[in-house]
Amino acid sequence: MAPTVPGVAEGIVPPPGHAGSVPDTASRLLRLLTLLQSRPRWTAAELADQLAVSTRTVRADVERVRGLGYDVDATTGTGGGYTLRPGGVLPPVSFTDDEALAIAVALQTVSASGLADAAEATASAAAKLDRLLPSHLRHQVATLSAVADTVDPARDPVPTDTFAAVARACREHATLRCTYRARDGAASERRVEPHRLVHVSGRWYLVGHDLDRDDWRSFRLDRLTPRVPTGPRFVPREPPEGGWERLVVRGRMRALWHHRARVVVHADAATVAARVPIGSWSVEPRTAGTCWLDAGAQSAALLAVYLGALDLPLTIDPGTAPELHRAARELADRYAAATGSDSSKSSGSTPA
Repeated sequence: MAPTVPGVAEGIVPPPGHAGSVPDTASRLLRLLTLLQSRPRWTAAELADQLAVSTRTVRADVERVRGLGYDVDATTGTGGGYTLRPGGVLPPVSFTDDEALAIAVALQTVSASGLADAAEATASAAAKLDRLLPSHLRHQVATLSAVADTVDPARDPVPTDTFAAVARACREHATLRCTYRARDGAASERRVEPHRLVHVSGRWYLVGHDLDRDDWRSFRLDRLTPRVPTGPRFVPREPPEGGWERLVVRGRMRALWHHRARVVVHADAATVAARVPIGSWSVEPRTAGTCWLDAGAQSAALLAVYLGALDLPLTIDPGTAPELHRAARELADRYAAATGSDSSKSSGSTPA
């Protein structure tokens, strides 16, 4: 059997050797479909302007794409226009060079997304993308696939059906009934108003308002099993103080670190954020030249070492962080003794 030329079977691109103006029409139909999928509604005048044709030609072209199986709605009057309905046949998709490479990179890194069964779906999507790309882009994407690797985060993956069910509950503002396993393996039944999914360090977290505890909570998605059906609809709440991401980071800190403290760093938030562990410590602007830093470690002594390694001036309040303040003083004395200097005369970073 002879190979099928892409587009001929669909009736958009004429077979080789076909004479006449059909190639211009085919190009215009592809452009029309691309425009229709780029936004919800177009007027005939807008499409005519984009395609450099008359509104009469636009109407004729719309009938042509309908004949090819694309469901295009037309409405008249004020606010009327053409809408490509979802579902049915997928229209031809065209990518810019940057868009194609961005999709290829996303597919390359999906293994670190924390979703189960991602490898097979990624391979299938990559194969479809490869068939859509022109030769020069196909070569670039193949080069990327040949030389780029991602590090497996070695996390417990989230089943795709769990991810989809929780995402749907978030979007529909439906109360989520679920079983949740704590860090020690103990299971409990929860009723949660789900608001946002957050991805941090290879894990997915659900941020929601726990109805039984009447407070915001973050839940590791790989430990959560949704129950069906979902509960009643709810009115979305205002985000927790500091936003969704900060709530997740604080929850991670509680789980990871035995000792936590808040200090003032005498530098802007962007400078500090570039020097702290992503997803484990939290930075919040305070003044033009200072910021709050919520930090943690296995012990106060180790936290004092980590904070010193920032190489930035900071203030530790003995009233709010007494253990860290004491550990920093002891560390300063130890270093002073090691260097034969008097720590009380040095410009310390932990004023009382």
